[in-house]
Amino acid sequence: MSKKQIINIINFIRDVEPRCVVDLVEPVRHQIDLMEQYNLKGTFLLQYDALIDPVFTDMLKSLDKEQFEIGVWFEIVQPQCEAVGIPWTGRFPWDWHTHCGFSVGYTKPQREQLADVLFEKFREIFGYYPRVFGSWFFDTHTVRYISEKYGIDAMCNCKEQYGTDGYTLWGGYYGQGYYPSKTNVFVPAHTKDQQISVPLFRMLGSDPVYQYDLGVNSEDNANLIQGVISLEPVYQGGGGGSPEWVDWYIKENFNGECLSFGYAQAGQENSMNWKNMKAGLEYQFPLFAKLQSEGKITVEKIGDTGKWFKKTWDVTPASAITAHTAFDDNNKSSVWYCSDLYRINLYTSHNKFRIRDIHVFDEKMPDPYEDCVCTENSAAYETLSLVDGNRHSGAGVLAGVRIMRGCKELAPDKMEFCDLGNDTAKISYGSFDFTLFKDSLTVSSAEDFSLVYLYGNKGNEIPKVVSCSAKELCLCYLNRTYKLHLNSGIFDSPTSIHSENGKITVSFITE
Repeated sequence: MSKKQIINIINFIRDVEPRCVVDLVEPVRHQIDLMEQYNLKGTFLLQYDALIDPVFTDMLKSLDKEQFEIGVWFEIVQPQCEAVGIPWTGRFPWDWHTHCGFSVGYTKPQREQLADVLFEKFREIFGYYPRVFGSWFFDTHTVRYISEKYGIDAMCNCKEQYGTDGYTLWGGYYGQGYYPSKTNVFVPAHTKDQQISVPLFRMLGSDPVYQYDLGVNSEDNANLIQGVISLEPVYQGGGGGSPEWVDWYIKENFNGECLSFGYAQAGQENSMNWKNMKAGLEYQFPLFAKLQSEGKITVEKIGDTGKWFKKTWDVTPASAITAHTAFDDNNKSSVWYCSDLYRINLYTSHNKFRIRDIHVFDEKMPDPYEDCVCTENSAAYETLSLVDGNRHSGAGVLAGVRIMRGCKELAPDKMEFCDLGNDTAKISYGSFDFTLFKDSLTVSSAEDFSLVYLYGNKGNEIPKVVSCSAKELCLCYLNRTYKLHLNSGIFDSPTSIHSENGKITVSFITE
């Protein structure tokens, strides 16, 4: 069965931009014109201030409902607060600082009020409740509340990023979509009983090779604010404003090696200025139309993607993103695998191999803002760190797990990907095979070897070792304990595993 390859065009609309003088209506008109010209389906999400401006709502009401979908964008703005009698603490009518601009900056009753006024105002104007809901990030209580009260088809939030725009989403499901836990929306649920049954899709189409550790300095780990390489059309050189990058990204991201389905979000918010996004969108949209006519991708509304996801999977499926090259370097490769229990990134660069990332997902891990109001300008959602090639780098070391035989670091061969079915992928590098299952992974070779974790940063991002025996490592991070159990292999130390008969099998266990 062929795997669906999906692009959601999502453009969200603000009514104010305090950072610069910009025409906020022009981008929306041109986006509509381009989508109509190339017969591309898509979604517009309205922030509350745009929702109460007839300039935008009159424009959107006239659109063909089969082609266009209208939903809500949940960043908090001054008129939204004033509508329900909540004091506004922002510097401007829209303020990107977390304590005022996002739901985590408000109490639970206030979050419900802010959601209600958004949904009710939408219904007053459009005659129905919105079925799709997005924001750069949102808290779990809000999502539980709106999914139970209003019923929605799909949600979307920001890609993985560290410190960008003043907030961090780190260690989560890397791409595609998942059913979030009722306890923590940033974490996939392991069971149907524990999940919010509305799929959440990660936005922006991240570069699978470069985005993860963009700007990392191996000497001092000075990557406090991460840069961006994504499908957003405003990014030139490497990103959605570069035709060369776009061609590469589409080729690699939609190569079929996705296990469940291929996915990317395209589009741009109106506050980024039409002249900055024009060239990128005018290149991307005809390309999407061409690929859709050839049957290679499906461009659809995110609500339709959400409904399809719910019909297709009862629980979160495993997914993969592979890139056999970087857009500017044929000697690099990257594989992202995500299940409901963990994510892993396998990375090669010029005959060097690293497991660059492993984060473990604990469905019972509490939302940090469940019973806490954010009072800061920034906020962070994380998962359970195990290997972190971004934050654990430093002191001259690019953090990651190396394959060692004795004191020799083994060089990889060309990466090959195989879908074994049942949420399982096998990635081969010459004589080494990585078999990735939903709850475990196996590394095998004809000869014995070791997996050794090298890292340089000794900061708070390193999990604490609770205990280590020959067969089990227990760690603690963010006040949660989790374990690595070896079905094959022996722990030489908390950072080194030696194979047994050429095999290491690791199971991930959360409590």
